[in-house]
Amino acid sequence: MATQTQPQEAPTAVSEPLEEPKRTNPLVFIVLAIVLLAGGYYGWTRLQFARAHESTDDAQVEGDVYPILPRVSGPVLKVYVDDNQMVKKGDTLVTIDKSDYQQRVNAAQAALIAAQAQVVAARAQVGTAQAGVRTAQTTIGVSEANRTRLQQDLARSTKLRKDDIIPQSDYDAVQANLRATTAQRGTAQDQVTVARQQVIAAQQQIGVAQAVVKQRQADLDNAKLQLSYTTLLAPNDGIASKKSVQPGQVVSPGQQLIGLVSSGKTWVIANFKETQLEEMKVGQKAKLEVEAYPNEEFEGHIESLSAATGARFALLPPDNASGNFVKVTQRVPVKIVLDKIDPQHPLRAGMSVNAIVAVE
Repeated sequence: MATQTQPQEAPTAVSEPLEEPKRTNPLVFIVLAIVLLAGGYYGWTRLQFARAHESTDDAQVEGDVYPILPRVSGPVLKVYVDDNQMVKKGDTLVTIDKSDYQQRVNAAQAALIAAQAQVVAARAQVGTAQAGVRTAQTTIGVSEANRTRLQQDLARSTKLRKDDIIPQSDYDAVQANLRATTAQRGTAQDQVTVARQQVIAAQQQIGVAQAVVKQRQADLDNAKLQLSYTTLLAPNDGIASKKSVQPGQVVSPGQQLIGLVSSGKTWVIANFKETQLEEMKVGQKAKLEVEAYPNEEFEGHIESLSAATGARFALLPPDNASGNFVKVTQRVPVKIVLDKIDPQHPLRAGMSVNAIVAVE
């Protein structure tokens, strides 16, 4: 049997109300516009700031560091400072045993006294030689007087002998005396010459002795200088750091014992890229941001620019003529000094700094 299919009723259409389109809140557009304007203004100000300033974080605080080096060797007697201790210029830092050096001073003093005595002796020899000259000259005068008298006697004896008044022996005796006196006069003249030469030699000995005195005086001064080196003094006001010496330690010349960091002045060395130096000049203002004081800003100015890049002062400077060439932007050290010192925020050598220089 066929099943009769009943007709299906059409679904009744239900009318639903249509939703109205949502309106966009105008506050969103206002906030978005403000954000865009603020971002644009910030970008514009940063662009203008970047055009007028050059900055680098490759910078650090520098200061004078005096190495305390002994100039003589010996055992250390006493160390007067500790690490991070404040010292004044002229304060005693270290003393070295001075026994050997004091002995050298004593020996040099004795040698100087001996040399001075030699000068006195040489001057006495000059006086003796001059006295010998005077004695020889007196002998010449006596011989000359005797010779004159004997010449007169010979003249008289010659007449008497012609008249056969005196014997031949007396006449011969007068002649012999005259010859002897003449010979004595010649000898006395030779003695004068010798005595004068002795005077010259004695005067030269004075010069030699005085030269020896100067040499001994120089030896004494050097010995005293070496003795003074046994006391190491502070060359300036500062803070003792990196102490590496203890009493009893034997030190050698040139061995660093203490590093004295000067407390009088600090500055900043900022290593700018060579591409940043076009408008940079001495005297331009700089702002320094020290990492140790994040809430503080320091003001300064450029004092000088290095005449060479940092690579030029390296132990092994690059040689682009050898091997393969790779271009590397070089950095040039720029010295920036602070306009004023803030005692509440002291800058210590080695601190990291961000340097910003106003180039316009």
